[in-house]
Amino acid sequence: MDAIIKVLQSSTGKQDITRRPTQEEAEAAVRTLLLWAGDNPDREGLLDTPQRVANTYKELFSGYAQDPADVLGRTFEEVAGYEDMILIQDIPFFSHCEHHMVPIIGKAHVAYLPDGEKVVGLSKIARVVDIFAHRLQTQESMTAQIAAAIQDSLRPRGVAVMIEAEHMCMAMRGIRKSGSVTTTTTFTGSFKTEVNEQVRFMTLVRGR
Repeated sequence: MDAIIKVLQSSTGKQDITRRPTQEEAEAAVRTLLLWAGDNPDREGLLDTPQRVANTYKELFSGYAQDPADVLGRTFEEVAGYEDMILIQDIPFFSHCEHHMVPIIGKAHVAYLPDGEKVVGLSKIARVVDIFAHRLQTQESMTAQIAAAIQDSLRPRGVAVMIEAEHMCMAMRGIRKSGSVTTTTTFTGSFKTEVNEQVRFMTLVRGR
């Protein structure tokens, strides 16, 4: 294990955080965690676990390799002129808490007010949610990131995002209160400045 750790050191002796570790290094790290947890990574049931975990993490954290601006770059001109609210509700997602690396399970509700020119495919909004969910997150940051990405790319008159989620760091460890749901919201543009638009968004989400 010492040889692997040395590979991750720069010439100054400090850890090189700019270089992504190899698959082999990731698998070796999982073996270390299995040993630290008190199990034997060489027993039959765990022989392939390091590889499986590394591959699973590659999928769970694939959002780092994706740019939401690319997803939102294609808009539809045939619906130009539409300026009322577009709301996509109950978008399910799975993310991971950046503090404990345990799951966050929830759903997102996203709305925007088009400027009359840029309307994006509905599935693209769900993909933006997925991109940010597939990163280490706090719910607060994820809510703001989704809103900012849509605002920056589409330049709508406003964006509203609500996320409702259960955090396994509360359910599985620490206070161990399962079933507790955290709600966060972010508003931009008209949703932030016009109370009526906020109320309309909240009414549609809560009244579903």
